[in-house]
Amino acid sequence: MKKLILVRHGKSSWEKPLEDVERPLKERGYEDAEIIISAFKHYFEKPVKVYSSKAVRAATTAKLFQKGLEIDDADFEIVDDLYTFDYERILDFIRAQEDSIPQLMLFGHNPAFTALANELGDQGINNVPTTGLVVIDFQVDSWQDVDYGKTLLTLFPKNFK
Repeated sequence: MKKLILVRHGKSSWEKPLEDVERPLKERGYEDAEIIISAFKHYFEKPVKVYSSKAVRAATTAKLFQKGLEIDDADFEIVDDLYTFDYERILDFIRAQEDSIPQLMLFGHNPAFTALANELGDQGINNVPTTGLVVIDFQVDSWQDVDYGKTLLTLFPKNFK
C-alpha cells in the first residue's frame, strides 16, 4: 500500500512586489498551518518522505509541518520539480519515487494539487484551499502503479474556524 499526502502551501503575502517563487507566507498562513498540523497529528504516522516546492511559501509551510510532526531532516527535501502548476508533472514525480517509501507528503501549488486530488482520489474537491491537506491511499506496491485511490482524509482550515 502507498499513501500520498498533498498539502497546498499556506496563504501567501502580496504586500511586496516579488517574483512568484519568492512570495512569503502572510500571518494567516502560519495560523492555518498550526490548525492543520494540530488536527493531522492524530492521524499522522511515520515513516514518511517529504518533498516541497522551492517556492518560499511552500517551503515555509513544509518546514512548519516538519517541525510540528517531528519529521527528520533526512526525510525532508526541497525540490525544483514541485514548483509547478501542472498536475501531470507532479504525477510523474510521484511515479518516479522509490518503492521502499510507503508514504509521500508533498507541498505545492494549485491548480495542480486540486487537479491531482481529483485525478487520483475518489472524492470530488472543488478547490484544495491554502494549507489544505488531502490524504489518498492506493492499494499498490509500487509508486509507478499509482492511478486511482481512495481519499481517506481532507483537512481544510475553514472547517476548524
